[in-house]
Amino acid sequence: MIALGGAEATPLQRPRAVIELFTSQGCSSCPPADRFVSDMADRPDIIALTLAVDYWDYLGWRDTLAHPIHGKRQKAYAYMRGDRQIYTPQMIVNGVGHAIGSDRPAVERVMEQTRLQAGVLSVPVTLRISGDTITVTLPRAAPGGPGADSPATVFLFGVASRQPVDITRGENRGQTVTYRNVVRSHAVLGEWTGAERTFTVSRRELVSPECERLAVVVQAGSPRRPGVIHGAALIEMPALAIH
Repeated sequence: MIALGGAEATPLQRPRAVIELFTSQGCSSCPPADRFVSDMADRPDIIALTLAVDYWDYLGWRDTLAHPIHGKRQKAYAYMRGDRQIYTPQMIVNGVGHAIGSDRPAVERVMEQTRLQAGVLSVPVTLRISGDTITVTLPRAAPGGPGADSPATVFLFGVASRQPVDITRGENRGQTVTYRNVVRSHAVLGEWTGAERTFTVSRRELVSPECERLAVVVQAGSPRRPGVIHGAALIEMPALAIH
């Protein structure tokens, strides 16, 4: 969900899907997928994130938005699926499905299929920002949800709403691509074992200054063994006072 113009995402509306696009500025097949995320970026029922990878940098253009953690996350997904399918543009849907990121009908099908899986986006996430303070509140899990033997991980992503890039070398040379909802900072707030819990952290310490949005993803498993996404929220961040 996106709470535009505010500093709170309430659990009244849960997203229909969380989609993560693994993309590269050096991949000629990626711009159509990047446009797809751009179309989805402001939809209130979809949380669409762009995660740029660096493993195509050797082709002649160093991706200016890439982070090594994105490639590791993509590999972890492939490991958990057991299919070793790592490519760009790849769309991961709700933590458990994937499709070619430019194939819009396929992504829609995977969104519908994954919604039927147990635990998918079943947890309301409340996300608030007040000055430098970020507060994430999770309710008590329903029966069959995360517990001490099957904890979930709470991720905090700083997101740049819009990042235009002039690409001067490589497969996409001469193009200007505007990337939307680009993940630029990463933090793990901790484990959630199903009890009601609140995380309170510093925005200045955990979120890159270039980010205008904030995303929280509550996901089964760990960073190395990610599973179904139980809940998520995405909000606009108010300007932070300069001291």
